[in-house]
Formats: sequence, structure tokens, C-alpha cells
Amino acid sequence: MKFVVAIIQPDRLHDVLDELENRDIHLVTVTQVLGRGRQKGVSQVYRSHVETGNLLRKIKIEVAITDDFLPNVLEALKVGAQTSNIGDGKIFVFELDQCIRIRTGEEGPMAIGS
Repeated sequence: MKFVVAIIQPDRLHDVLDELENRDIHLVTVTQVLGRGRQKGVSQVYRSHVETGNLLRKIKIEVAITDDFLPNVLEALKVGAQTSNIGDGKIFVFELDQCIRIRTGEEGPMAIGS
């Protein structure tokens, strides 16, 4: 099992979700976050509003998957989020030791579902 975390530009969220949906990945968690990378908080225009300061708006996408879904998730994130500009984001992949579905008590890959 894997836990994938991606930090992307806010305006790429719908493209990423569409790419995940096209690959039958439906279970995601999305959070609005603040962060900075190589651009070091340089001002950007986002929806006609200039974002300034040290931290910029970003979106964090989290997906818990079985190992066989990893290539599809990574490809969906790369295709959906890429603009070829600085600040496109990062993808992190972690080993997921355990998953428990609270409602049924199922554990492991069965608890992740599809």
C-alpha cells in the first residue's frame, strides 16, 4: 500500500481530479494549504489577484492506494498538474503500513477500497 501526497497549483485541481477519475481513482482528500518552493514566495497573479509574501496558495492532494494503482496515480498527477512553469508542485510517495476502515473494521488493502 502507498500513500501519495501532491502539492499543486490551485488552478490545476480540476484537471488533476479529471485525470484521476479517468483512471478510476475516486478516493482522494483535497486541502487548501500555504507554501513556497523555489519561487520563494515571489508574487504571482492568481485569478486576477496578486499573491505576495512568503507563502503562496497551494492545493494538497492525498491518495491512499494499493500498489497496483501507483503508476496510474503518478501519471494522473503529472499530466493534470504540469504547466512546465516553476511552482507546478511536487509528488511524494510513502509506504503505508496500515489502513483500517472504521465502519467495518477491515484492515489492509481491503480497507482502502476502490
